Amino acid sequence: MRLIVVLFLSICFVSCKTEVKIDSQSQDITNETITKNINNTLDSWHKAAAEANFNNYFSLMTNDGVFIGTDATENWQNEAFKAFSKPYFDKGKAWSFTAVNRNIYIYDNQKIAWFDELLDTQMKLCRGSGILKLENNKWKVAHYVLSITIPNDNVSEVVKMKAVFDSTYTKKLLFKD
Repeated sequence: MRLIVVLFLSICFVSCKTEVKIDSQSQDITNETITKNINNTLDSWHKAAAEANFNNYFSLMTNDGVFIGTDATENWQNEAFKAFSKPYFDKGKAWSFTAVNRNIYIYDNQKIAWFDELLDTQMKLCRGSGILKLENNKWKVAHYVLSITIPNDNVSEVVKMKAVFDSTYTKKLLFKD
């Protein structure tokens, strides 16, 4: 009887799903290594878009990822962003962003990081910023914001160009209900 109880408990113990926690000290994961991995993820993500590789691109985002575009109306939740992007990827023409400068900041638990990057794009210089999460030992983009950079000396001109749209869109948002 005692053997059966021990066998039963052993089977239960082995078959139970346990969470594996990464101890960064025991695996000697340095911020330098994490930064390299994050750079690789972001570079691969941008490359997948440039090559119009839909599956690779979205596999590097979290399932609940968000993409904020340059237009005030662009706050894309993952599934909506996939639907919006798919025709571009299918035509073989998504977008091409190349980082020319990037800063990465790693949270203490080494499972969340945020970054900002200056990008060479078809829109000339843009800024990207975002948050990455470590999921199943892979860094994934959880939130990304794309902005068109405007030289300070040209801000007044740009504000005039977008005044009508911004006014109309602001009213729409304020009186949404």
